Amino acid sequence: MSLFSASLISQDVASSLPTGYTIRPLQKQDYAKGFLTCLHDLTWTGDQTEEEFNQRYDEMDTQGKGPYYYLVIEHEGRIVGTGAVIIEKKFIWNRASVGHVEEICISKAHQSKGLGLKMINALDSVARNVGCTKSLLNCDPAKNGFYVKCGYVSSGMEMQHSFKEEKQ
Repeated sequence: MSLFSASLISQDVASSLPTGYTIRPLQKQDYAKGFLTCLHDLTWTGDQTEEEFNQRYDEMDTQGKGPYYYLVIEHEGRIVGTGAVIIEKKFIWNRASVGHVEEICISKAHQSKGLGLKMINALDSVARNVGCTKSLLNCDPAKNGFYVKCGYVSSGMEMQHSFKEEKQ
């Protein structure tokens, strides 16, 4: 069972992947296929057990009603790419919906094959298909050129307020 219907993913994108690669919605079984291992190439994920992964998956599973749309790229039974679009419903812009692109990662061994661009295009198609007026993302300045190639333009500055526990 997937987080949402694969019909939200552009068939043009899905069919344009290199031979042996598939893109699809995240499934619970992806823990065993290396979902978190793939994300390790992006950032720290903690030492999540399968039970913890399943608990988070269940919290996000709304039978395809959003707001969480996680995609994976699978190759030879392993997850080699991840990405998500989280949908924010707004009151402004005539009650628009906006997609927030998150957790984009292609395993180092599978980079330079166009998979990152395919992932972004697939996430944009999901956002479009659920009614978003645009997709937004924050990125490291070193990745700016990649996202420009994907059609994104700079439109502001990221700021954050971290809520990590302060050491006493």
